[in-house]
Amino acid sequence: MPSPASLRQPRVGVSVGVWRGGEVLLVERSGDPSGGLWSFPGGHLEWGETLEDAARREVFEETGLRITLAGVPLVHEVILSGGDGSTFRHYVLIVFAAKAAANAEPVAASDALAARFVPPEQLAEFSLTPKLAEFIDRTRALVEG
Repeated sequence: MPSPASLRQPRVGVSVGVWRGGEVLLVERSGDPSGGLWSFPGGHLEWGETLEDAARREVFEETGLRITLAGVPLVHEVILSGGDGSTFRHYVLIVFAAKAAANAEPVAASDALAARFVPPEQLAEFSLTPKLAEFIDRTRALVEG
């Protein structure tokens, strides 16, 4: 019988950089491991669900918004280690770029404490998840591209 450690596998998730004009959608996370930090909406891929469907579902669940996906998705790997160096979380995130309607207004729901569109010049006012600034730039290029 395999040991519990050998059964561990990375979790696959989606993350979506949603743009409305020149503003990007951020959600304040409520759960572990990023509670209190601002990030893109996103979450785990469900069994039998396509990546694109997961992206649309997560944005809708967390903000109530319908989106249009844009460009080729990006990949972001997150490996979290404890103080002893052992890995306790491993995610492979497929990061999508998307557009929201010009009049779209998010409403925080699901695991989001808050949701709002933010002009990039105000990002320094937010505590962001690691590498989010890079993916903000990269998704902006995809929707403008």
